Amino acid sequence: MLTQISVAVIAIAFAVLVFFLIKTLKAATGSLDKVTQTLQEVQKTIDELSYELKQTIRHTNDITVDVQHKMKQIDPVMDTVKNLGESLSEITYAVKQVSSGFVSRFKQSKAESKMNKELQTPARASVSTSTSASASAPVAVTAQDRTFQSYDAVYNNDSKESKVGKWLGYVDMAAGLWSKFRRQKAR
Repeated sequence: MLTQISVAVIAIAFAVLVFFLIKTLKAATGSLDKVTQTLQEVQKTIDELSYELKQTIRHTNDITVDVQHKMKQIDPVMDTVKNLGESLSEITYAVKQVSSGFVSRFKQSKAESKMNKELQTPARASVSTSTSASASAPVAVTAQDRTFQSYDAVYNNDSKESKVGKWLGYVDMAAGLWSKFRRQKAR
């Protein structure tokens, strides 16, 4: 009888073990089913995202091509602006040279005429002339008055105005010729 009781206890223990093992395996199966379902949803989301990503990349490529096309259309305008800047720089440089030459010639001719006047008149006459000229001209008290007097002395002389007008005409003509030359060169 002891053997029969032992075998019965072993059978009951085995049945309880199998019962709990089946319960654990069912829980594991449920967990694996949930993991499988989650992986399927993730795969579906990845597929949708990959389609949208491909569409976005295609759009980006289209935009890039469009921007490149528009940049190629703008290139001639930028070249024209660059050429215009270079032309204006060259013209400015030429005008600076001409004006500095004009000013130096004007100063030289003024100094020469002053020397010629001094050489033509005796020393005493030049002293009396300078005192009489200073007596007739109002004495400049402020810097602004002196500026106005020097401006009047330079620009109110009719012969000088005609020289300045001619000089500006030459500069205008040179600028026109230069722009025509640049247009011919650009073609």
